[in-house]
Amino acid sequence: MSEATVPVPSSLPVRLVRLYGGLALYGLATALLLESGLGNNPWGVFHQGLSLLTGMSLGTAIIVVGALVMLLWIPLRQKPGFGTVSNVIFIGLFADASMYVLPTPGHLVVEVFYLTTGVVTLALATVLYIGAGLGPGPRDGIMTGLMRLGLSVRTSRLLIEVTVLIAGWLLGGTAGIGTLVFALAIGPLTQLFTRWFPLT
Repeated sequence: MSEATVPVPSSLPVRLVRLYGGLALYGLATALLLESGLGNNPWGVFHQGLSLLTGMSLGTAIIVVGALVMLLWIPLRQKPGFGTVSNVIFIGLFADASMYVLPTPGHLVVEVFYLTTGVVTLALATVLYIGAGLGPGPRDGIMTGLMRLGLSVRTSRLLIEVTVLIAGWLLGGTAGIGTLVFALAIGPLTQLFTRWFPLT
């Protein structure tokens, strides 16, 4: 089947599989990036920093931040969907579960493997859960809300990610070479995965 003829899922069961499969992979990717020790994605830096500051688990920090971010949807006139609420709850749960079972890497080769696998997995996860068409994640909704105010996609994304990256770093989150790798690779990888998992 050619790329142009790949069907977009329309049945609810398929969309739910994409949603929860994507959320599970996103939680795994988040744990991989953190365990690599080479640097998280911007939101991961913030979640880790909050976790270190408060003593809560990484997953709990993700859930708390997601819930608080949804409050910002109110002035931006964003409406959550079923997938939005699921995103708030389940990514954190899957992240904590993944942190529990992943062994701590003891060698640079393993750290690089964790980093590479985490970035690739996060790109796939993003395409899966957004492509389910059941509502954007709370953090994605901030971007689309800013776009409604007249900002471009690039400006909105840059503004959000630079803000949370700096805040997370100040809280003690890990920013490093992995953060740069994520910034350079996430766009092309996400675009690549849309060939096999088209967005609705």
